[in-house]
Amino acid sequence: MPAPTRRAQDIEPFRVMAILARARELQARGHDIVHMEVGEPDFATPPPIVEAGIAALRAGQTHYTPALGLPELRRAIAGYYRERHGVELDAGRVCVTPGASGALLLAMAVLFDPGEEILLADPGYPCNRHFARLVEARGVGVPVGPDTGYQLSADLVARHWGPHTRGVLVANPGNPTGTLIPQDELRAIHALVRARGGHLLVDEIYHELVYGDAPPSAAGLGEDVIVLNSFSKYWLMTGWRLGWMLAPPSLMPAIDRVAQNVFLSAPTVAQHAALAALAPDTRALLEQRKAELRERRDWLLPQLQSLGFRVGAAPQGAFYVYAGIDAFGMEAEAFAEKLLLEAGVAVTPGTDFGTHAADRHVRFAYTTSLQRIGEAVARLRRVLA
Repeated sequence: MPAPTRRAQDIEPFRVMAILARARELQARGHDIVHMEVGEPDFATPPPIVEAGIAALRAGQTHYTPALGLPELRRAIAGYYRERHGVELDAGRVCVTPGASGALLLAMAVLFDPGEEILLADPGYPCNRHFARLVEARGVGVPVGPDTGYQLSADLVARHWGPHTRGVLVANPGNPTGTLIPQDELRAIHALVRARGGHLLVDEIYHELVYGDAPPSAAGLGEDVIVLNSFSKYWLMTGWRLGWMLAPPSLMPAIDRVAQNVFLSAPTVAQHAALAALAPDTRALLEQRKAELRERRDWLLPQLQSLGFRVGAAPQGAFYVYAGIDAFGMEAEAFAEKLLLEAGVAVTPGTDFGTHAADRHVRFAYTTSLQRIGEAVARLRRVLA
């Protein structure tokens, strides 16, 4: 029988998907499970976006678009950076992609040759290193902890930069921690990477889900910065599969060519719907949802700490709490299994996000209602007592 390539074998599965499957199996047998494992908001896509998608279907907008995206959507995204972040941006630098995953794949393909290395925070979003592996590059995890807010710093980048390093990928805010990189630190990382002739990629997928003062977009640092974003999280369009990338003008012809060959174009209906996502009326609805997420975070965080979980750095954005479990004397995967079977609460083990202290952490996603989060905490209290 055919065997998969070494490349394919090196791509590790999401442990959270196995937990989700187990949780659904338990639900099918009549168990009540509180889902705090998957990073997907529980809110439905706002009606204006849905209506725009329906209107596009009825108008027959079901054909391919240009590989870089609908021109009007690219202009709208450029307008978003001008109005929201004060960054003057040529729409020619925008590439619309099938989710941020499509943007990451394109970025890896056009920036890194086989054997070249990209520095990543550990813990961090696991797919980043897997995208690097797909193009025969290598994602190098840099251990990070509470002292840097679980983020890379210019000092860490300098210390881990090696002869094969060609780039740095950071997330602001990050997954699984929800923490931010201070703006001065991000500027220092950018200056260091630029001085060494490398590439800086900034994942801003959760950038609109910051609960205090929103930091400026990395797009303002310079045209050489590659910025990745998505309509999934803040705009509540996970299943629509739509993201985008900002890239230097010099890279756009290569990005266009690769996009044509890899996925041809992003989903047409989703692109038309996204035009409504960027409208001011839709933003008012989204800000209400963001306020609900903040309320959940503010309630959950002290509750977890009172149960004995250690939160090394409080989340400033996204919708996750990365919690240390040293007090419970178990490794992360066994602990997550215990919570699922004994408390009916599904969480993600830290081993999904890297190797640095991963066995001593779990991630809680507050992507369910405050009532359900309260039920989860009550169950945890009974089980962990």
